[in-house]
Amino acid sequence: MAKETKKLRVGIIGTGGIAHSHARAYLQMEDVQIVGGADIVPGKARKFLDEFELNSAKDFEDHEELLKMDLDAVSVCTYNTTHAVCTINALNKGVHVLCEKPMSVTLSDAKAMDAAAKKSGKILTIGFQPRYDPNMLMIKDIIQSGTLGKVYYVQTGGGRRRGIPGGTFIDKELAGVGALADIGCYGLDMALNSIGYPKPLTVSAYASSYFGTNPKYYKDADKFTVDDFSSAFIRLEGDIVLDFRMSWAIHMDTMGDTIFLGTDAGLKVKPAGYGTPWGGAWDGTIGPVFMYHDVCGNMAETAIPIKTQPFDRFFAKVRAFVDAVALGGEAPIPCSQILYNQAIIDGIIRSSESGREVTIEL
Repeated sequence: MAKETKKLRVGIIGTGGIAHSHARAYLQMEDVQIVGGADIVPGKARKFLDEFELNSAKDFEDHEELLKMDLDAVSVCTYNTTHAVCTINALNKGVHVLCEKPMSVTLSDAKAMDAAAKKSGKILTIGFQPRYDPNMLMIKDIIQSGTLGKVYYVQTGGGRRRGIPGGTFIDKELAGVGALADIGCYGLDMALNSIGYPKPLTVSAYASSYFGTNPKYYKDADKFTVDDFSSAFIRLEGDIVLDFRMSWAIHMDTMGDTIFLGTDAGLKVKPAGYGTPWGGAWDGTIGPVFMYHDVCGNMAETAIPIKTQPFDRFFAKVRAFVDAVALGGEAPIPCSQILYNQAIIDGIIRSSESGREVTIEL
């Protein structure tokens, strides 16, 4: 008789909306067992576990009680401002962590998470599932191939015409920031990952909340305490500049395409879902892609074919984490990279609040 493979014992911290996607992914894997869940709302973890018929899994109201179990790994799916404490506590217990995006709210919290991962020797990976999309990988491959020459300017951000979420997303005490952290971090990762995550140096930014705080556009305007729009000019190492913009709500069809300007060619990446109220954010796949270059001294434009077959990005993200834990591999999306992403978000917050350019200290 073949020896039964030991299943990876996983817990879920925070059992709100995004935790369901984690659970569905784990439940498709024969080598994983969800053994517990924790949520500060009484009864919420139990209801979540019962929803997935995880009757033998334990429920807790305190994530530290969950961490007393025999666990291999956890998914941290709490609201943004508690990502750091839950992640650090898990790492200190010797448990591998898949933390949902954004990594944290402040740069100091992100640094503490990175330090805890290094000290523990455990995996800390951050949940940017668009990284696994075949078309996102293609964009990175094109840029890393050198076809564009030296990339010196990147424009990214996208954004929604109307797409303000609810719940903890709009509460500054829980989310820390709004559109910037919810979907802005995806736009930053798309651009930075494609060009090799150069170190950010300075940020000059602006943020506002004209739609979220107006009952004409948002029914819970009296509860809205975060940003619904931000833009920034970011200087990166290697003499590269990043023009960033992000919105949950605007009077415009789009905040623009993502473009990479190089000395030999340029690349334009249009967002998926263009023309829809929620389309335009870089939280999934991409739309049409065009390369601008010269052929025999003539200016040319080439449409780049994209892959259209269905692909489960979220499952790929969770599977990559499970494989890294099971095989003793590296973090699929290392926090050392996302630390730069978080540093920019932190810089945008500080710059928009102070009304001046700020320096990023890493």
